[in-house]
Amino acid sequence: MTGKLLAIILLVSAVLAGVGMYYLQVYGFYYNVEAKPGKDVALLVEGADESQPIPYSAFQAIDANSSPIRYRACFETEMTTEELAVFQPAENPEPLTAPGWFECYDAVAIAEALKSGQAQAYVGAKNIHYGVDRIVAVTSDGKGYVWHALNNCGEKAYDGTVVGEECPPRPES
Repeated sequence: MTGKLLAIILLVSAVLAGVGMYYLQVYGFYYNVEAKPGKDVALLVEGADESQPIPYSAFQAIDANSSPIRYRACFETEMTTEELAVFQPAENPEPLTAPGWFECYDAVAIAEALKSGQAQAYVGAKNIHYGVDRIVAVTSDGKGYVWHALNNCGEKAYDGTVVGEECPPRPES
């Protein structure tokens, strides 16, 4: 009887731990980002250091303090592809997945739109966090998506490679 009880306690503990970890990864750390009109969606003009806000509506975003690359956002804009051509294109954009409950953002569909040319990706801001750039993709029908991605310095800093002189000094924590 003691063995059965111990086995049940271990099994229940394992299930509770699994459910807890799942909840924390998918729901627990995320929060809704409050919209800041005129500041939420900005793009980097070719050759400039500061991002320029673009007109947008229907903004939704989530973020988490646990990682600088958990930011995801969706919006709509009336800007055309021609009007967006002055902004710096993002090199090799790869949309990161979002939790399933954040329904406006579908990384697979965004990646397909980028690959087919139905969407263009731009740099929204360089080093929004150390080693992390903000990427903004806009489709030909005006739907927009935002995510954070590691830049070259971030990839080196987080994989343990020597960062080198081309990267800015890491901020003190």
